[in-house]
Amino acid sequence: MRFQDIPGLHVVKKQLSNAVQNQHIAHAQLFQGPTGGAQTAMALAFVSYLFCTQKEGDDACGSCPSCQKVHKGIHPDIVYVFPSITTKKVKDAESDAFLPEWRKFILESPFRTLADWLSYLGAEGNRQGNIPVEETRKLIQKISLKPFEAPFKIVFIWNAETLNLSSGNALLKTLEEPPSSTLFILICSDPQKLLTTIISRTQRINVGTVDEADLAPFLTEKTGIEMEKAQQLAITCEGNISWALDKAVNENMSATTWFAEWMRAVYSKNLIKISLLADQFDAFSKEDQKSVLEHTLHIFRQCLYQISGTSQLIKSLEKERGFIENFSKTLTGEAIGKMSEKVSEVHYHLERNARAKMLHLDLSLQLIRIFHAKN
Repeated sequence: MRFQDIPGLHVVKKQLSNAVQNQHIAHAQLFQGPTGGAQTAMALAFVSYLFCTQKEGDDACGSCPSCQKVHKGIHPDIVYVFPSITTKKVKDAESDAFLPEWRKFILESPFRTLADWLSYLGAEGNRQGNIPVEETRKLIQKISLKPFEAPFKIVFIWNAETLNLSSGNALLKTLEEPPSSTLFILICSDPQKLLTTIISRTQRINVGTVDEADLAPFLTEKTGIEMEKAQQLAITCEGNISWALDKAVNENMSATTWFAEWMRAVYSKNLIKISLLADQFDAFSKEDQKSVLEHTLHIFRQCLYQISGTSQLIKSLEKERGFIENFSKTLTGEAIGKMSEKVSEVHYHLERNARAKMLHLDLSLQLIRIFHAKN
């Protein structure tokens, strides 16, 4: 991975290359960006440039042995830490047990999300990936040795927000007194979930959202789609490159279809259908459940733009626009505000392992009340 492989974000790239050239490298850096954004790719490109033995100006060469090892995820001086799960075959839910899968997963695309990773591992039901405390404690042993080839040993923590309180505190102790030749690189899309004490000990690299003008040609190059569709996806994705790449080759509108069925059942007070949908929701993986709620909030926002006369702000695929136009006719701005608040509350409780079926049923009943009390 090189800087030139990432669309746009030229200011961030220059900031990172200058840090290497001037040898002003913070010992702990937090790469943050939107879900499905370029933060992982940017961090990998930074490490490639840092380790590259034949740098080409502001970028890595991509061909030296060091660059090749970083690209394949096999560099001996990089320790990868990422959320994992227990399975029938793997009882020890630590990163090393899933390293072969991780290498293949990231090599296929560095823009993937936690939900993509859990799906890749075959996680079922309400299971969520996390970084256990045992893993962060073992880091002390892994970084105690001097680097084998590179000038630094890198601890690469992907989706650092999945550190729980115990593992976060265990990492904090290591961050406070790291070996002089060790760099910590944390990747996250939701820094609010990190301990403030961890954030305070890192240099924050705000990768940000790729501009639509840069993302559209990237989508065309990677997937071969027409520029018109690429531009529409670039506008709609709201920084989620992983989503845009998927939609570029997959016309599946299942999220919108499921949401439309749910809203029709709510509007018509079809309790039998609502109960069936709650069972379906309960069977989704935890990350898919969150995605449904996040998609719901996204559609509510688009409907708010529609009814407020600012339809030019709507960011959606063409197939969604017809639904948004019709659905928004049943809503008011006040109703959207109340409904969004209820959905956000369910998202909060879902993350704290409340029963998904009961949450969805209760949410549906509350939406019925809001729908039919709006006038």
